[in-house]
Amino acid sequence: MTREIVARPLEPAAFAPFGDVLEAAGAPDRLINAGRCGRFHDRARLDFGDGRAGISLFLAEPRALPLELDLVERHPDGSQAFLPMTADPFLVVVAPDEGGRPGRPLAFLTRPGQGVNYLRGTWHGVLAPLAPPGLFAVVDRIGPGANLEEHVFATPWRITAG
Repeated sequence: MTREIVARPLEPAAFAPFGDVLEAAGAPDRLINAGRCGRFHDRARLDFGDGRAGISLFLAEPRALPLELDLVERHPDGSQAFLPMTADPFLVVVAPDEGGRPGRPLAFLTRPGQGVNYLRGTWHGVLAPLAPPGLFAVVDRIGPGANLEEHVFATPWRITAG
């Protein structure tokens, strides 16, 4: 038996308990470069514990909806930001923590120009671009120790578009 989740548009208020929506929305916080560049300042709650911030590039296999969700993961030692390097949408899956295990997942579809920052310890789905090439810049913790916990759902969830 599969359980169903309907993915909805990614909105900052709905996503706030899990992290930050990264987008250039509204007016810039300030102008720089002689007024030719708007800066949207300090948009993510980065948290790296005892490590340091690193930028990596991820090339993920494109996925399609409906999608079967059977695995989520979290990073107890640091936040993790995903910034798409194309304007294509991707699927964002998060779940509240319920006693050290993920609760009922939520699914969001990004709009062009949106990225996400998962807060430290947030259960989330694996990277799921919805179009090729699936190229992302990722800002996360670089440091010693295991920074990955995985959870496999006994009964998978089916994610559909809203």
